[in-house]
Amino acid sequence: MWNEPSKEQLARIPKLYETEDIPPEDKMIYLHFFLGGSHWYIAEYDGKDIFFGYAILNGDTEMAEWGYVSFRELKELKIHPGFEVDCDLFWEVKRASAIEKIAF
Repeated sequence: MWNEPSKEQLARIPKLYETEDIPPEDKMIYLHFFLGGSHWYIAEYDGKDIFFGYAILNGDTEMAEWGYVSFRELKELKIHPGFEVDCDLFWEVKRASAIEKIAF
């Protein structure tokens, strides 16, 4: 994984289920991972391996959805030598509704 998030960045993410009473459009997105046309927007983290967020795979916004993803699996994902998941260095925490790629 390129630009793996720091322990400090991970510690700021709410724990799993802490935001379950917040409507999806109002959830805060703390991290953005990407690889080609795939994007993972992270709203919760269990502190060990599991993220909860919004995933768009291969640019398919019609089938994109909220769900769980393994941090370990994101770190291991490689499609060719030199092509692996990257963590957006310039990401600023924002509401899901402020992210154009997330459909409501």
